[in-house]
Amino acid sequence: MSTPHVAVVMGVAGTGKSTVGELLADELGVPYAEADAFHPPANIAKMSAGTPLGDRDREPWLDAIGAWAAEHAGLGGVVSCSALKRAYRDRLRAAAPGVFFVHLTGDRSLIAARLEQRRDHFMPGALLDSQFATLEPLQPDEGGVAVPVTDDPRTIAAQAAAALRGLSAAPSTSVA
Repeated sequence: MSTPHVAVVMGVAGTGKSTVGELLADELGVPYAEADAFHPPANIAKMSAGTPLGDRDREPWLDAIGAWAAEHAGLGGVVSCSALKRAYRDRLRAAAPGVFFVHLTGDRSLIAARLEQRRDHFMPGALLDSQFATLEPLQPDEGGVAVPVTDDPRTIAAQAAAALRGLSAAPSTSVA
């Protein structure tokens, strides 16, 4: 089932944005883009060294993701992006007004356990506290849905796909 919407799978590190994003894109029959691929090398070096990114560091990254989303508007797509602050989501919406956010949620202890098991990723678990401190959860007036990460990734992707199908069935309706 293809959808003309672009979904941004968001949340703190370790929630499964990449895994769920790929599964969601497969289920919807649309392209997937990994947000980490949009980071400039300086951002990756900073995070690898255990230094959280600031708003200015994120601007070119968000703009590149927003441009990808705008290119896929009307065609459909899924992109992962932490999108931790409302201002970041507003920036993405400015570039691609119809984006739909899938906020993957979980408590700190669950996410920390997941990060401890993750290998070969530049984002160290030591930055998790800064991610939770920065996080501004998706608000009811933002187009999107919050999905807990306590289920398996396929179930989470199916829940997100159902929300997107609801959008396609009822134009100009958002799920909160």
